[in-house]
Amino acid sequence: MASRYGRGVFDTDPPLVVGRLLDGVPELVDPTQPVASAFDLGLVRGDGIFESLLVRHGAVRGLSAHLSRMADSAERLGMPAPDRSAWASLAAACADGWPSETDGVLKLVMTRGLEGLPGPPTCLATLAPVAQETLRQRRQGIAVRQLCLGVASDERARSPWLLGGAKSLSYAVNKAALRHAEGAGAQDAVFVSTDGLVLEGPTSTVVWASGHALHSPPLDSGILAGTTQVELFERAEHDGWSTVMVPTTPPDLVAADGVWLVSSVRGAAAVTSIDGVPRGDAGLTPIVHRLLDLLDG
Repeated sequence: MASRYGRGVFDTDPPLVVGRLLDGVPELVDPTQPVASAFDLGLVRGDGIFESLLVRHGAVRGLSAHLSRMADSAERLGMPAPDRSAWASLAAACADGWPSETDGVLKLVMTRGLEGLPGPPTCLATLAPVAQETLRQRRQGIAVRQLCLGVASDERARSPWLLGGAKSLSYAVNKAALRHAEGAGAQDAVFVSTDGLVLEGPTSTVVWASGHALHSPPLDSGILAGTTQVELFERAEHDGWSTVMVPTTPPDLVAADGVWLVSSVRGAAAVTSIDGVPRGDAGLTPIVHRLLDLLDG
């Protein structure tokens, strides 16, 4: 049966790549063909985990860190531990031949499998060019809105069923927050707890600079461990910066020399305004991009 979308939807440059693990063996498949069941719990319940990785200069960035976080997410959701070797082979197969001049987004997805039926997890991977809007935000920065997440800063840590710290497929709230921010004229959001602490972005980690130190909210608030934030802090320390995980308030972000939302694919996007109030970055964004190897040319 032909794809209901028509082959033209899949005619990107470079072409989309789709892969899967079948009995633990990686294979590439035709992107126009179905690879998941309508009964898959990832589709009907959002019951699963994923990772998004940057493919830059033809290489997958931070694969080991992402696979470690994927394993942590699986444990939090009570899912089988991902086979690191199989997933690494699948990632390599997808990225093989990807043009070095094009940034790509590689997504690794593992669901719990079919609803009400025994069987293994569904394991998929996709690779596509990074959206031009994402690249623009990396270069030019973003306006953000602060939004209340509706929980106290310690609630997710003491309530594991809320899946704090897990990168699950249940992203409806995250996407709703982004739509709300966009409706208010911004491009992204920062979640704030009911007790007034900065948490994270819907798809990113908050990093801010003051003096010659980089700061980020602590993981005990139930936020996702940011692979890019860890990489940035490690490289910054080698470059002579101090780094600290510290409880952060909205006034801290206002007073900071610079604020960035950092994530694997977009990298570091400088925050250019908060709740409609413009702010600068003290000329630090090129330094942050250099530390993350995101400078072009």
